[in-house]
Amino acid sequence: MVCTKRQFMNMPNIEELNPGTTKSDQPIDPKRTGAHVFLLDLVLYLSVMFLIRQVYFSGVGFIANGLFWSATTLAVATWRMNASGVSWKDLGLSRPSSYKSLALVTCLILVCIPVSIVGFEIVKDLLPFQLPADTSEEAAVSKFGNLKGNWLLFLTIMPFVLVQSMLEELLDRGFLITWIERAFSSTSLATVFAVVMQAAIFGFRHSNDLSTRSITVGLIGLVMGIAYVAFGRNLWPLVVAHCILNGMSMAGRVV
Repeated sequence: MVCTKRQFMNMPNIEELNPGTTKSDQPIDPKRTGAHVFLLDLVLYLSVMFLIRQVYFSGVGFIANGLFWSATTLAVATWRMNASGVSWKDLGLSRPSSYKSLALVTCLILVCIPVSIVGFEIVKDLLPFQLPADTSEEAAVSKFGNLKGNWLLFLTIMPFVLVQSMLEELLDRGFLITWIERAFSSTSLATVFAVVMQAAIFGFRHSNDLSTRSITVGLIGLVMGIAYVAFGRNLWPLVVAHCILNGMSMAGRVV
């Protein structure tokens, strides 16, 4: 477990992040929309998510392509949400009433993520199989350009990186968790399954194989998913934490 139950329970008045929403609240009434509808939506959404990544416009660079992929899946998600009468506000894109709670949850996420990654690094060598090494740093130059000492390039691409960070939280946490939950709502562990599955999809999408990078990114998705479900289902702490993480990662390539 990345963050203990005691840590979750000791957080003060976290439900204020999304007024009127508690851990057990669902934005969708499963009696009005059958589970099979959400399952079909998921099949469509995931098919588009992975197929659209086969389209790559070499003349515009990785960031533009990444935003194109996310915008396409965002359009599909929004379309299916509208069909079920659900808005992004229902999924947590609403103004939190307590900025103190938002800051506390954001800080907790930023603590739990490196702790979980360090824990994985400790046990990685004990696994009965060898994982391919993380080569994301080497690939970063081809994706973003040579950022070493280039603050102008950093400032130019960071707005797009932050937009992409926000879109990933909307889609991977807000949409995927809710839709997987509803598709498997007949099971008692639907929420646990939804959180784990979205983390696995999140990790795999960033490397397309089982590797050190896919597990590391999957752990980030797992922490984000737990935070989303445990703390009132408000997306803003996740968005802020994701932007901070990506900002630090990009800045580390400059200095």
